[in-house]
Amino acid sequence: MIHIVYTGEKDPRAFKDVLGQTITGLLDQDPQVIYLDADLMRCIGTHGYYLKHPDRAINCGIAEANMAGVAAGLAAVGFKPIAHSFGTFASRRCFDQVFLSAGYAHNAMTMIGSDPGVCAAFNGGTHMPFEDMALYRAIPGATVMDVTDSAMLEDLLRQCVDRPGVKYIRVGRKNNALTYRPGSRFEIGKAIQLRPGGDVTLIACGIMVHEAMQAAATLAGEGIQAQVLDMFTVKPLDVEAVVRCAAQTGALVTCENHNKVGGLYSAVAEALAANRPTPLEYVAVEDEFGEVGPQDYLQQRFGLTAGHIVQKAKAAVARKNA
Repeated sequence: MIHIVYTGEKDPRAFKDVLGQTITGLLDQDPQVIYLDADLMRCIGTHGYYLKHPDRAINCGIAEANMAGVAAGLAAVGFKPIAHSFGTFASRRCFDQVFLSAGYAHNAMTMIGSDPGVCAAFNGGTHMPFEDMALYRAIPGATVMDVTDSAMLEDLLRQCVDRPGVKYIRVGRKNNALTYRPGSRFEIGKAIQLRPGGDVTLIACGIMVHEAMQAAATLAGEGIQAQVLDMFTVKPLDVEAVVRCAAQTGALVTCENHNKVGGLYSAVAEALAANRPTPLEYVAVEDEFGEVGPQDYLQQRFGLTAGHIVQKAKAAVARKNA
């Protein structure tokens, strides 16, 4: 059961704390779960467990490609590996190893990419993956998710342990807006309607869910009723929900904290092109690299705010009515 509690307030639980608690809980509950990290255990609260159980929590050092290979090898002999690094290193740095040793070889593993996109903030452009979603979407059979809040993170991580194939969880380390009550259960591959509306649909994931909800409130004040969908699973995409929303509102906007090429916009565009061509706009990073700065500045810099969504929603409605 999903309990929506969105008010716009911050989630009191930071993602890094939930990661540490959930991972250590899974390690305690299931002897087949093994945790691997690229020298970032202190960043997500697993270092204490590592000191007590170095056989179950393995620090692979700053060698992400090797970490992916080790994880795939553990999966090949029956373990359930969970691996973590910053998003940029959990994606492009070890992509070949994940693609071949896990994906191609059918070895199930869960990869957590933390602080993706503008969430990397002061770590700068080198640590700011806008392409991670596109890379993981290209792996056959992969499951790709962009987390909304701590309740979702906790539930998805627990599900991923026993889910086949490559799983990529894209999540920050701080906290997003509180959207769901702790204990909510989510169906991977199914979108969640957060707000009804008949004029335009805002399809969002990750940090952009909050921005989409804020944009919908602004639009309502101007007489435009926007439906909001949390499309936390970008692969497999909930095509049925996309087509249904296209039929209901006749105009869509995707809202994502990554490059539109290969991400949520691409997935939704593919679904519409094949099933129901509909006016579609996007709020996403253009063909650019990242840069250093606080997250609120970076969201303005790359056009990832509620204000930008309002503009694109109006453009989509205008195209529908033209």
